[in-house]
Amino acid sequence: MDKLHGLDMDARLGRLDRRSFLKAASALGITAALSLSTANRVFAQTPKKGGHFRIGTGGGSTTDTYDPGTYNNSVLRMIAGSVCNYLMEVDSRGEATPELAESVETVDGLRFIIKLRKGIEFHNGKTFGPEDVIASYNHHRGEGSTSAVKGLMSQITEIKADGPSTVVLSLSAPNADFPAILSDYHLPIFAADGDRIDTSQMVGTGGYTISSNEPGVRAILQRHPNYWREGRGNFDSAEILVVADVVANTNALISGEVDAIEGCDVSTVDLLVKREGIKILEVTGKQYNSMLMFTDVEPFTDNKVRLALKHAIDREAIVKSVLKGYGKVGNDNPITPSYRFYNDQLAQRVYDPDKAKFLLKQAGHDSLEVELSTSAAAFTGAVDVAVLFKEQAAAAGINVSIKREPDDGYWANVWQKKPFIMGSMLGRATADWMFSTSFASDASWNDTHWKNERFNLLLKQARSEVDDTKRKEMYFEMQQIVHDEGGTIVHSLPSLVDAVNDKVQHGPLASNLNLDGNRCIDRWWFA
Repeated sequence: MDKLHGLDMDARLGRLDRRSFLKAASALGITAALSLSTANRVFAQTPKKGGHFRIGTGGGSTTDTYDPGTYNNSVLRMIAGSVCNYLMEVDSRGEATPELAESVETVDGLRFIIKLRKGIEFHNGKTFGPEDVIASYNHHRGEGSTSAVKGLMSQITEIKADGPSTVVLSLSAPNADFPAILSDYHLPIFAADGDRIDTSQMVGTGGYTISSNEPGVRAILQRHPNYWREGRGNFDSAEILVVADVVANTNALISGEVDAIEGCDVSTVDLLVKREGIKILEVTGKQYNSMLMFTDVEPFTDNKVRLALKHAIDREAIVKSVLKGYGKVGNDNPITPSYRFYNDQLAQRVYDPDKAKFLLKQAGHDSLEVELSTSAAAFTGAVDVAVLFKEQAAAAGINVSIKREPDDGYWANVWQKKPFIMGSMLGRATADWMFSTSFASDASWNDTHWKNERFNLLLKQARSEVDDTKRKEMYFEMQQIVHDEGGTIVHSLPSLVDAVNDKVQHGPLASNLNLDGNRCIDRWWFA
């Protein structure tokens, strides 16, 4: 339904009055004036305090640091989401709701007035205020920033304090989706150290402090006694164990060595289903599994070669044999059916080795030799998918040489370093956010080096367009362009599948990341 039909041209150019903008923002799935009450929903059960919560995860690397611009795995996300808070957080409906922010208001989508909660202290005793937000966000902005969200945060032209509990944030162009961006896991609020943040440590306002941390091995957190959030931070302590081997992780849950595991091995998850005292948590999310091609490196510079590879993979077989039905087939489109503005008119790409051969012939190849890097760290089942693809692609005259990379450091040493790899991407709250993260030409995580002028133009226009029909048309066209020309082979859309023992309790689960948006330590409790 076109909820914005009838808005005049001034509105579409960003010159909106407050009433019109609120109408537009509501239609976009973002509330322009957000009340904290929506963020503090009552759980079905009353949370209890106590206990030592242990999590097994395949995430985590010896190269991990506290610099929020570098976060790229679940250990860092869980630590940050337990030790720190964000201005916004993603709830169980996939919506961005206030956390450290009390409200976010805008009249025109260009200037956002953010009222901060009062009376909150950092673990070092410092009172939370605008200077902490400004220092935390400026860390990701500017020429010297190497942050993964530098591109997203470059939308900010000015950020300043307006009194002791208000931040005013101005953008270069209207963006009704911008409040959702402030929930990104790279944007925890650290205590300001002058006009900067100290990334050698993590000083936050969250329910826990770091007791010890051995990157790539384990992190132990201790409950902070003066946490400001009622019903949160319930465990006395928590321990995050890096167990890269999914079988070992599963066995750790069965034997009682851990209370929860992230990212179950779907090939053996049915064994867990039959185990007394273990619960399976399955959530349909926005994440996808992929193969990534550098579009500026031969032979992937030729789109016919890219299309041939897209036709040389049997997606149905991957969902059936590798995901064991816990997911759906992908269609070379990062905007999944869970997103608003999902293009449901894209023809589903299917396994067609004859068409792949034809496309290779058009590109001047009788056959093709490619090396595919893979690792269990890319996603659960990534090595199995590589083996399947090797077999499937052979029918199209494509010889795939599989390079098994070390699990530790895969995202630091292989991703964005090698030209053809297995990859995955977590969901984002909006289509603009997903595209801006990895598909815009200047995105820090443009992991296929793909550049398309028409796509980039549409991305900028759609961000500030408030006419619902026009915006939908733009996002549909962007998805078509990525589907037809992009360097990302989106082969499967896995469900989020975790497992816990039955003493673990929780409210409605967020679907943006595993283990309740990787906020399980902050949100869950023991029965």
